Amino acid sequence: MATREQTKPQDRRHFIGGSDARIIMGKDEKALLRLWKEKRGEADGPDLSGELIVQLGLVTEDLNRRWFERQSGHRIVAVQRHAFHRALPWMAATLDGLVEATGAVFEAKFMLPWAFSEGAAAEKHMAQLQHNMLVAESKTAVLSIINGGGKWVELAIEADPIYQTVLIAAEKAFWRAVKTGEPPALFDCEPPKPRIEAVRVVDMSASNSWAEFASLYLVTRDAHLQHERAKTELKVLMPEDAKEAMGHGIRAKRSKSGAVTFDLVDMEGTHASLQ
Repeated sequence: MATREQTKPQDRRHFIGGSDARIIMGKDEKALLRLWKEKRGEADGPDLSGELIVQLGLVTEDLNRRWFERQSGHRIVAVQRHAFHRALPWMAATLDGLVEATGAVFEAKFMLPWAFSEGAAAEKHMAQLQHNMLVAESKTAVLSIINGGGKWVELAIEADPIYQTVLIAAEKAFWRAVKTGEPPALFDCEPPKPRIEAVRVVDMSASNSWAEFASLYLVTRDAHLQHERAKTELKVLMPEDAKEAMGHGIRAKRSKSGAVTFDLVDMEGTHASLQ
């Protein structure tokens, strides 16, 4: 790693860390002002000792790392290493680790099971992941999540140059506010949605909804194939100079672009007097 690294605890007032990035890129103005006061030494950091979810994340971090190593076969190094960006001295990160074989940033998280989705998890932690990738000069990150429902999820996230450009601009504006004493404003720019690489095979046998629609798919598959074949044959049978063709309960319409669409007609109100 080409970044400056330290292993001793650092005074968080003197740099922007990965967890700070999430606040800076967020939409909570009160949290942003609180962070600004902390960095200026005008307020203490929040006491998280009574936050159960935070404490669960701390106590499961070692388990998370060992579980990832067991499942992936990859060793995690640089655990809790503090690193600075080589060109931006106010940008730093305390890394959960690096994947030794690939250099990917490793991030361990604990999340509750209800309303959990991989997309939401990636979006929630995207600012921290992109920040840490910038500091570590890595092109990839691994988000390793232990779900409170007893499940483990691994997400592979790539460095996003567009997101990182927005992130650096937002962090620069915030750090300028820290130095000048001028209260910061929310950075009014919507970052791009995270791109998640598919990395796992999932057994959906326990999902009732999956079972319902899988059954419906199997029942209707043959009918769907026949339906598509019928449309193809009807389009061939329709005369090329016909704007509409009608009969036996259906009507075909040709658009100016030549596309043919079908709809149903009322048999009782239809007369067979077509030229």
